[in-house]
Amino acid sequence: MEYDNTNRGQIWKNEDRKSDTHPQFKGSMNIEGVEYWVSAWTRKPDANPKAPALTFSFKKKEDKQDDQIHKTDPVSAVDEFDDKIPF
Repeated sequence: MEYDNTNRGQIWKNEDRKSDTHPQFKGSMNIEGVEYWVSAWTRKPDANPKAPALTFSFKKKEDKQDDQIHKTDPVSAVDEFDDKIPF
């Protein structure tokens, strides 16, 4: 039996964190069947105690095929339309 992970996610400690702007936790989440990357930061020790304990950022995981469509070489895109029409 396969586990249904819809509307669930998980995060782990970010072992590759190199600066304060990098998330302290990273993971993934499935929302309504769409996969997202999750980044999370904890509140700073000197922050207001009423500040959120965690803040999150979500980024949709892109299909590799979609990435290739958006990474078209600008020169080849111009060449594709290089015809003799003067406008």
